[in-house]
Amino acid sequence: MCGRFSLLDPPEEVMSYFGLMELDDFPPRYNIAPTQPILMMIAGETPPPGSNRPDRRALLVRWGFIPGWVKDTANYPLMINARSETAIDKASFTAAMRHRRALIPASGFYEWRRDGKAKSQAYWVRPRNGGIIAFAGLYEPWGNAEGSEMDTGAILTTSSSEDLRFIHDRMPVVIEQKNFTRWLDCKSQEPRHVADLMKPAQADFFEAIPVSEKVNHVANTGPEIQDRVIEPAKQSARGKSYEPEGQLKLF
Repeated sequence: MCGRFSLLDPPEEVMSYFGLMELDDFPPRYNIAPTQPILMMIAGETPPPGSNRPDRRALLVRWGFIPGWVKDTANYPLMINARSETAIDKASFTAAMRHRRALIPASGFYEWRRDGKAKSQAYWVRPRNGGIIAFAGLYEPWGNAEGSEMDTGAILTTSSSEDLRFIHDRMPVVIEQKNFTRWLDCKSQEPRHVADLMKPAQADFFEAIPVSEKVNHVANTGPEIQDRVIEPAKQSARGKSYEPEGQLKLF
């Protein structure tokens, strides 16, 4: 799964990596949490012949997917992730898989290892060689009965690469830069045509850095939450399991 991530790279590097012409300025974000705004790249209008205008654009969405047919969100679960293996068959995601695939820029993500009843250990999982990565995502426009509208989104996940399974059995799908166009092309590329892209990252692509409990709290948004800590030995069963707290609610 993916319940927190970071985007630390400056806008100009994000623009270059995703082939955008423009992008609003934004500060480094160390602890992006569910229901907060996240940046997505989506397919734009096809440029005319001979134009060097990019065919993708940036979109700001609420992290927490809401299908367009949902009328009342009060009792609807917060869907921040979608399983890539089954998304096309799920009523919540099938339309987005066919028509609204997206890329989510990130510098890495956080995951928690839970050993039974022992206290959980948080990890900052980042590319071993640094740089920007692109999570596979889905987005969906949603509107309430009062006429208010917003775009919502989720991160697609897959089974973890072998070197990360000691933390968790799921991880975000990472789309390589060479496959951006194919992934975003929802006109000629059906979900079955891009199924091969929804796979674990190569072993050793990421490194997992143990970090402190500071990342557990959404109010902590500074670089200190990524400081490496000495991983404690397995604790007794008296420890408490961690669930991320402080998710910001829009409803």
